[in-house]
Amino acid sequence: MKQLLQIAIKASLIAGKEILHVFNSDDFGVRLKSDDSPLTEADLKSHQVIESALLSTGIDILSEEGDEIDFEDRKTWNKLWIVDPLDGTKEFIKRSGEFTVNIALVDGQKPVMGVVFAPYLGCLYWGDESGAYKVDLSDDWINKHMDALMEELVPKQLPLRQPDVCTVVASVSHFSAETEKYISALKKKVGEVELVSRGSSLKMCLVAEGSAHLYPRLGPTMEWDTAAGQAVVEAAGGQLYDWATKQPMQYNRQDLLNGWFLAVGKDVSIDDYWLL
Repeated sequence: MKQLLQIAIKASLIAGKEILHVFNSDDFGVRLKSDDSPLTEADLKSHQVIESALLSTGIDILSEEGDEIDFEDRKTWNKLWIVDPLDGTKEFIKRSGEFTVNIALVDGQKPVMGVVFAPYLGCLYWGDESGAYKVDLSDDWINKHMDALMEELVPKQLPLRQPDVCTVVASVSHFSAETEKYISALKKKVGEVELVSRGSSLKMCLVAEGSAHLYPRLGPTMEWDTAAGQAVVEAAGGQLYDWATKQPMQYNRQDLLNGWFLAVGKDVSIDDYWLL
C-alpha cells in the first residue's frame, strides 16, 4: 500500500474512533456555524486528528473545519488534501449511522486518491490509480490497536455487483423537487426504477461498489463533500460529472460550492442520463 494512501486510511480510522466516542456519549456539543449548519465535538476532534496526520506529508490541507483560506493563497496549490472530518453531521445528530470521514488527495484539480470511512457501519472505501476497494471491518474494530487493524484489512475490489433494475441513490436529508422530477423522467426512459436513500458520501460509494447505477445530485454541495467519493467512483470505473460543464468535477476552485452533478457506475453511459 502506498505511503500517502496508508496515511489517509490510518487518519480516517483514528478519526472514526474519535467520532464514535462522541456518538456514544450523552452530549454531542452541538452548535451552529455562521451558515447555520450544525457543528459537533465529533467534527472538531476528527478534524484535529486528521490534520495532525496529514501535516506530516507536507501537502497543503483544505478542511471543512479548518481555517478559511483565501483563494489568492491556495490558487497556487497544485496538490492538496481536501477533507470533510464528518460528512453527514445531520445524520450523526439524528443518531443515524450514515455519516462518513472523507479524505481526498487532489492533484491538478483532479481527485487522484480518496478514502471514505463510515465508522458506525464499519465500512471503509478507498480508490486510487490501482483501483477501488471496500473493507468491512469487524464489529470490534474500535477496540483494536491501529497496527493490528491495518494488518487485518482484507479489501474487495469494486465494483462488486450491478443490480438488474435501474437503481438510483438519493440523499436522505436533501431530497429535492428536482430530484423527484429527474426520477420521473428516468422512469419514462427505462421503466422500473428502484430508489435507495443514503446519507453522506455513502451515496457515491454505493455507485462505486455497483449497488446503484446513478446518483443525481440536483442541489448544492461543497468540494469536501464530493472529492473523496469522486476518487472512489472513478477508480471503480465510474464517472462523476459537473452538470453544467458535462466534464469531471474539478477542485480547488475559487468558489468551493459545487453545482449539480451526476455520478454513474462502471459501464453506465453518462451521456444517456442528462434528463433535465
